[in-house]
Amino acid sequence: MSTNQTMVNEFLLLGLSETWEVQIFLFVFFLLLYMATLFTNILILSAIFKDHHLSDSPMFFLLGNLAFLDLCMSSFSTPNLFDFLSKHHAISFHGCMAQIFFLHLFAGSEMLLLIAMAYDRYVAIAHPLRYTSLMSRCHCMGLVLASWAGGLLHATVQLGFIINAPFCGPNQVDSFFCDLPLIITLACTDTYPLEVMMITNSGIMSLVTFVGLLLSYGFILYTIHSRGASERSTKAASTCTSHLIVVTMYFGPIMFIYLRPYARFMIDKVLSVFYMSVTPLLNPTIYALKNKEMKAALRNLLARLSGQVSTH
Repeated sequence: MSTNQTMVNEFLLLGLSETWEVQIFLFVFFLLLYMATLFTNILILSAIFKDHHLSDSPMFFLLGNLAFLDLCMSSFSTPNLFDFLSKHHAISFHGCMAQIFFLHLFAGSEMLLLIAMAYDRYVAIAHPLRYTSLMSRCHCMGLVLASWAGGLLHATVQLGFIINAPFCGPNQVDSFFCDLPLIITLACTDTYPLEVMMITNSGIMSLVTFVGLLLSYGFILYTIHSRGASERSTKAASTCTSHLIVVTMYFGPIMFIYLRPYARFMIDKVLSVFYMSVTPLLNPTIYALKNKEMKAALRNLLARLSGQVSTH
């Protein structure tokens, strides 16, 4: 069906609450959350790329790209702050489709980037003598580009199925953003093929990736444990633990939402807020708090910034 045949020109986002007091609270909450996400991720990016030791490290190079993806995710998924102060939360049909595309582009890219970060830790632990050659800057760039290409393919497939579906009836979306599970239910057609596409493309892919990452980190931690305790192994175990925390926080809500095609619960809104608005703040923060080199680089950067401010 062509776009000009689509009867629905806009979708009404019902948001998280209809109560004015709650909307004011949410406005302040998301504003502070978004500002904290911007500050944290920009600070981590600056610390990595201003410190030559960190920027030359494959692990921190990949972490910098994770922080950049979280910046993008937060900017496109954080609700329009001023919508909480208005009574009419509307988004155009094409705006809704664009939101779906970019959300899945960034989410899919981050999913694949987490796989690249697991591979980096595997090479560092299992093949330390070949680490420099296997994780050269060229290879790291290739992994980052592959993650973006995979995210682009994932988002394109999702959008290709939904954008041609006919929307001729209800246009109320019981959420604060456009996403496939809710938009699919509004299509004026048999939604079973769309549900299967969503489960296959988002649900099963995220489940298989999550299980694969758990097995990978389990193997890495087992290898560390079998080699005995040392300062280096303790540091590696701490890094892998932080990776596991991020992986669990990222994939848990996604699998819960996308592996249930028909059932919708109130908890879905909470999980959507978590993985689209809260996780972009927590992801890089966990890495920073669990890594001594990262904390030292952040202290040096903040010291330089405070020194520049005081001189002015």
